[in-house]
Amino acid sequence: MTDRPKTPLLDRVTTPADLKSLSDRELRQVADELRAETISAVSVTGGHLGAGLGVVELTVAIHAVFDTPRDKLIWDVGHQCYPHKILTGRRDRIRTLRTEGGLSGFTKRSESPYDPFGAAHSSTSISAALGFAAARDLGADPGDAIAVIGDGSMSAGMAFEAMNNAGHLKKRLFVILNDNEMSIAPPVGALSSYLSRLYAEAPFQDLKQAAKGAVSLLPGPFQEGARRAKEMLKGMAVGGTLFEELGFSYVGPIDGHDLDQLLPVLRTAKARATGPMLIHVLTKKGKGYAPAEAAADKGHATAKFDVLTGVQAKAKSNAPSYTKVFAQGLIAEAEVDPRIVAVTAAMPDGTGLNLFADRFPKRCFDVGIAEQHAVTFAAGLAAGGMRPFCAIYSTFLQRGYDQVVHDVAIQRLPVRFAIDRAGLVGADGATHAGSFDVAFLANLPGIVVMAAADEAELMHMVATAAVHDDGPIAFRYPRGEGVGCDMPARGQVLEIGKGRVIREGARVAILSFGTRLSEVLKAAEALSGRGLTPTVIDARFAKPLDRDLILNAARHHEALITVEEGAVGGFGSHVAQLLADEGVFDHGLKFRSMVLPDIFIDQASPEKMYQVAGMDAAQIEAKVLETLNVAVVGRRA
Repeated sequence: MTDRPKTPLLDRVTTPADLKSLSDRELRQVADELRAETISAVSVTGGHLGAGLGVVELTVAIHAVFDTPRDKLIWDVGHQCYPHKILTGRRDRIRTLRTEGGLSGFTKRSESPYDPFGAAHSSTSISAALGFAAARDLGADPGDAIAVIGDGSMSAGMAFEAMNNAGHLKKRLFVILNDNEMSIAPPVGALSSYLSRLYAEAPFQDLKQAAKGAVSLLPGPFQEGARRAKEMLKGMAVGGTLFEELGFSYVGPIDGHDLDQLLPVLRTAKARATGPMLIHVLTKKGKGYAPAEAAADKGHATAKFDVLTGVQAKAKSNAPSYTKVFAQGLIAEAEVDPRIVAVTAAMPDGTGLNLFADRFPKRCFDVGIAEQHAVTFAAGLAAGGMRPFCAIYSTFLQRGYDQVVHDVAIQRLPVRFAIDRAGLVGADGATHAGSFDVAFLANLPGIVVMAAADEAELMHMVATAAVHDDGPIAFRYPRGEGVGCDMPARGQVLEIGKGRVIREGARVAILSFGTRLSEVLKAAEALSGRGLTPTVIDARFAKPLDRDLILNAARHHEALITVEEGAVGGFGSHVAQLLADEGVFDHGLKFRSMVLPDIFIDQASPEKMYQVAGMDAAQIEAKVLETLNVAVVGRRA
């Protein structure tokens, strides 16, 4: 006799309230179906897979026990939120994830009332949850605040700052530590070691009784066993008291894939907690999907893939990625200079430093999700006589800005900032756009700021940074593939502050800073068909500017136009300041600056995002014609 097929339950869940009418057995079935739906959706869109699969049961349990959106559920980082989105009225749009006009790949306040706080950078959830709890107690919206934070995110100082404050305020607050032993890169540092020891020094089965709840929260029959387990935890090398010393009641560790454990603990905690509580759950990133579980990154970020095999679709390109070019360039320099070291903040694969680490394991440092520490650690390395390259995405370098100013720039320490993901990045949207680094770096005294126009230029900038010991230096480059130019085996050292003329022309000079150069050249070709031959200049440097080159261009052209993949306040603003200081505008020069608009641009393809920004070839061409007051007759669509 064969088992009758189960009736799908996920189809009956349109909001989390629908979970409350289901039995625990039925909730387990919902979790199974939710995992399958998540895999199916991400196979179509690509995106963050492994983290979401690791919290399927936890997502079901939280929504079944708490009363969202009245209770505020805050996912740290947010890349694990796809199952949450499916359960909160967005299942019909889940296959629009990370696409133009579709769902964000992260939590987003404007998208749903079930996303009370937007997140795409790590370690903010406890601070936000504490803010909700404090607002509640001051008479704002009632309801609990629940922060779900991974062990990797917990390594950032901000998380501990929030926990310290929460323990002091003694607000009712739930922090669920999702301990999957794997952030984007394997967690490093003392905290991960502590969490590992917490449950590895005794059989997990012996700790399950402790997982049923804190001593003060459990029904009588469970209290004695829980008390014994808790005392055992306190006797470990570091002890089970770290979180309790911060003022939290500690519950755990518990199996985050076992609803028979999760549901009773969450129900008891919700019913009895009076102050801040940390619930420690153990999960497995990529859980339930063999290709993700077997992957080195546990399926952290994937392209579209075949569900049966897990094989990802590969974009065809003959050009290497900028990230790989940076890594190869750095390795080439490190081969001849033992003082070169590299620092990353939990992104060795994303920055290409995994390749550097394979070649020079003792000279590569992954400091965890701690950009502030990464910058100051690099400053210490520089002060100690090394030549550190601090490789951080533009969007994440924002988190270490105070350290860039105070620990690097003021001391004129030669830290080399390799800034990946410069400009608009596509599917990750506004939260990961590299829009502001030129503006916030180029205003610092003594810093050198460069942008690569193509992958060969990136090699030259790595070589230039390697030998630059007179203060900090930064170079930026985008996500994705290069333009396919000829590549040197090793970069050439550039003269600091000197640009290059790509083509000579008349009437208008276009100064490009960064990889918009390829679009500028397309625009120049189109303008040639109209009888205009612009001068095209690759500026290379936003600081120091090539004064002679820029002023000469201003003297010999009617108009000067700057183009950059960054916000106002960057390269174009510095050029305008130079021209104003030199009195060039007094002689009638027409000047325009093409920068990213004063909006946050939602996710789409990079090409579409640059159309929205007004910075593709057609729009550069239009800007030239408008500036020169040339009538557009028969312009191509």
